Amino acid sequence: MKPLFSRGAAVAVFLLASQAHAAEIKVLASTALTSTFQDLKPMFEKASGHTLDLTLAPSGVLNKRVGDGEAADLVITSDTGIEALIKSGKVAAGSRADIARSGMGVAVKAGARKPDISTPEAFKATLLAAKSIAFTDPSSGGASGVNFAKAIEKLGIADQVRAKAKLGHGGPTAAFLVTGEAEIAIQQISELKPVAGVDIVGPFPADLQTILQLSSGVPTNAKVPDAARALVIFLGSPDAAKVIKDKGLEPGGPVPPPKGTI
Repeated sequence: MKPLFSRGAAVAVFLLASQAHAAEIKVLASTALTSTFQDLKPMFEKASGHTLDLTLAPSGVLNKRVGDGEAADLVITSDTGIEALIKSGKVAAGSRADIARSGMGVAVKAGARKPDISTPEAFKATLLAAKSIAFTDPSSGGASGVNFAKAIEKLGIADQVRAKAKLGHGGPTAAFLVTGEAEIAIQQISELKPVAGVDIVGPFPADLQTILQLSSGVPTNAKVPDAARALVIFLGSPDAAKVIKDKGLEPGGPVPPPKGTI
């Protein structure tokens, strides 16, 4: 039997129905979604009649804030963070929804020579040759900083890289390229891409890549959980998926393994 509505039409009907009870939705979201929400926030508010009280912070910071009991209607953080918050009873069981995936990447100042990062060996040589490297301070709780720390440990050059680090604390590390304080910048591609005056070199080599899965959950202390769920539905819509891709992320959850694999 043919469905009465396409997914896009169903989303529109759901959002229009929710306008009768317009609410302010408090959202805590990962900084990896900063530029994405610049476009999606006004789109959702126009379609739904709801408004978003949006706070952006590193995933580790968000996890602690919700874990400490801060009230929110929706949190979008790492999948591991959401699962931990569900286990601790801070996020409602069954409310998890996978929003987007983001990979690690490298950027240089616009017009600068793009170094070779095509293999782990080439990436290692590039990091050793760079005079200064901007990346998120792992101690800030940002996923990109934690992931980069794992990569340089794997390459055996953690001490050398830390010695010439320009550490960010939640903002775009590519800003250090624009000011001339760093030669290369490391972060989620979705956080590097929006910065004017920089060029994306590319993603990490596959052997060193870590994909950040961004997932949402409705905290158990949410004041407007139905409105929060309307936002989640919107974030899974085709229109939102297009914006998510344009900002350097991939919509949805983990990529399923090829057929025939275990």
